[in-house]
Amino acid sequence: MIKKITKFGVIGATLMMLSGCLGMPKDVQPISGFDLNRYLGEWYEIARLDHSFERGLSQVSATYSVNDDGSVKVINKGFSAEDNEWSEALGKAKFVNQPDEGYLKVSFFGPFYGSYVIFELDKENYEYAFVSGPDLDYLWLLSRNKDLDPKVIERFKDTAKSLGFDTDKLIIVDQK
Repeated sequence: MIKKITKFGVIGATLMMLSGCLGMPKDVQPISGFDLNRYLGEWYEIARLDHSFERGLSQVSATYSVNDDGSVKVINKGFSAEDNEWSEALGKAKFVNQPDEGYLKVSFFGPFYGSYVIFELDKENYEYAFVSGPDLDYLWLLSRNKDLDPKVIERFKDTAKSLGFDTDKLIIVDQK
């Protein structure tokens, strides 16, 4: 059974609403040459900074597709061992600037949007992405596969640390 809009939705939306939303950390720059069609599909969360809206969730994934209006449909899903059930949140994303820039705004709650900044991407195969939110409290490493080359994970940690993220607090997500 999937519990809709639980840990992901209500708390996440509230935090995004209170966080200033569409900024980005000082030294983070969104990638250019972004191709949404190649980004669509399922991504697995490999690492993240902790947040109450994802706390305790494993097997976390995000699936992206295009809505009829051209916006991006976002489905975030994760398993709560404590509740023994899946949590799911449905949202939508739109480009902040140009569609070839990895800078989107995402909403899981009405008109309130938060930043989704892709600051590194495997542009050859779209196999991994480094993603930030509006400030240094939001950070994710996404991958097309549940397992990712440890060298990429180390580069993610090094890059994030150099940008000011507290990588000592990173959570490696259980995808099993």
